[in-house]
Amino acid sequence: MQTMGNTNSMCGLKRFSNYKKSPIGSFAKNSSSHDGIKTIEAIKSCSFSRKADLCIRIITWNMNGKVSYEDLVELVGKERKFDLLVVGLQEAPKTNVAQFLQTASSPTHELLGKAKLQSIQLYLFGPKNSHTLVKELKAERHSVGGCGGLIGRKKGAVAIRINYDDIKMVFISCHLSAHAKKVDQRNTELRHIANSLLHRDKKKRDLTVWLGDLNYRIQDVSNRPVRSLIHNHLQSVLVSKDQLLQEAERGEIFKGYSEGTLGFKPTYKYNVGSSDYDTSHKIRVPAWTDRILFKIQNTDNIQATLHSYDSIDQVYGSDHKPVKADLCLKWVNN
Repeated sequence: MQTMGNTNSMCGLKRFSNYKKSPIGSFAKNSSSHDGIKTIEAIKSCSFSRKADLCIRIITWNMNGKVSYEDLVELVGKERKFDLLVVGLQEAPKTNVAQFLQTASSPTHELLGKAKLQSIQLYLFGPKNSHTLVKELKAERHSVGGCGGLIGRKKGAVAIRINYDDIKMVFISCHLSAHAKKVDQRNTELRHIANSLLHRDKKKRDLTVWLGDLNYRIQDVSNRPVRSLIHNHLQSVLVSKDQLLQEAERGEIFKGYSEGTLGFKPTYKYNVGSSDYDTSHKIRVPAWTDRILFKIQNTDNIQATLHSYDSIDQVYGSDHKPVKADLCLKWVNN
């Protein structure tokens, strides 16, 4: 499904690991080593650089089957200096979220493309009258399971690939299997999604972005110490226990990808309507389930600067907090 419709270097790179292994799947095919996910410190001194050729705001949010226009206004924000706005949603309700987002993003931006797989949705907005810069736009989807339910809580991914102002990009919004013990299943789902959506045009992409509820949890730390560390603003201690980073370190997933520092609090699971962690009978262990990762295919051609990577704590309508990233791209030899 689709609807057609505008710092000069990577900064603060720090290798999370240097574990050599034969990696699994298309994330790391034909490679004998894996450096893990590169952790990038965001440059927060400026919101967006006019020296860049393209600035993108990327947002992911698990909506828990509910929506309010006020939450979407907060999600999009008032600062509109970015060129493209990418919004990935999971557990989106059946109401017309696209119309709400279009209203919230006007008058500065308009919808260029969308992709949907039941409750997994992806929307791409560009500046008003920017359709002439779109040379290609295609929406795709890949299901990996899920029974649907009342709001169609499918697991899988949707993607939008776009050539915008001669920069070729792919954005993938995904929702993977839940629960701490299903690490291998999540790894397998990522492999299947990547093989389906990314396998055939690797050399033609400048930028690949994954966003979504990846559902990786905090490993081998019980609820009480996790919450105590977060309460005392010491959540950085838990980063080494993050399953996603651990699996990347092992060489299983996300070869060559980058992510901002996990400086914000874990984004799951909250009591709906508050910033308090889960007090239900389930008492879920907080986790960084909601993530945004990116990869520049050839850094000799395009370089990227991350200007922010943070949760949006002022949104209260779900048991997840949204996550946003501001990414600016620049041609090296333009």
